[in-house]
Amino acid sequence: MPLVPLKHTESAPPSTTPTPERKLRMVARDLIAHQVLKPHSHPWGQLTYARDGMLHVIADNNTWFVPPMRAIWIPPNIVHEIRTMENARLRALYSYAGYVPFPDDHCVVLEVSPLLRELILSIENINQAGPREDHLVQVILDELQHAETLPMHLAMPHDKRLKTLCESLIAEPASTLTLEDYAQQVGASARTLSRLFEQDLGLTFGQWRQQMRLTRATSLIANGLPLSRVASQLGYTSQSAFSAMFKKTFGKSPSAFYQDK
Repeated sequence: MPLVPLKHTESAPPSTTPTPERKLRMVARDLIAHQVLKPHSHPWGQLTYARDGMLHVIADNNTWFVPPMRAIWIPPNIVHEIRTMENARLRALYSYAGYVPFPDDHCVVLEVSPLLRELILSIENINQAGPREDHLVQVILDELQHAETLPMHLAMPHDKRLKTLCESLIAEPASTLTLEDYAQQVGASARTLSRLFEQDLGLTFGQWRQQMRLTRATSLIANGLPLSRVASQLGYTSQSAFSAMFKKTFGKSPSAFYQDK
């Protein structure tokens, strides 16, 4: 199904723009599957939390797959694009640039603790400034600083030939084509592609494909697909092989990772 572009905006309505007086502002948006918020940036940071639905976020020549009940932090002034892989209920917290919870200028996927989830729900229902909002903001910022980060990041190459190869792999994660096979498709030798993987991404072809498969697994598991089918669709020889690699990467089994929070 093709993506459906939404109106491109680079600024928030005045009522939701964060200020030194109101450091965090909430924007709620429900989107249908396969919609896209076109590339844009803004001077404030943004925590996008998916209550439901899987997100595909593209920023700074990198891509992230954000499962439901997790969130992605996008620093100020970073050009980013958000795509919905299914119906999604988004809750975006705009954070005033002087009060960002993370010092680095990189996007990061975060675990949303039960406490943080309830705090987001609480601040969504506040309509005016006041002591209650101030208290909630302070607790939210503190909770964000202690949130667990998740390795959902997938670097994308700059070289056009390598980018074509990587996009083909994302579209068909179970593909068994070798680097030599892809070399014929993109018009470069396997040796050249191997060198580009190392130089552009710091990974071998096999390492990047494995990382891509694990990040793609998040959407399949979140949609309730049995682990045996997830393993098959991602090109693993068995469910146990997939589960072992998933646990090695994320620190917990797929079923534990996606249990109700």
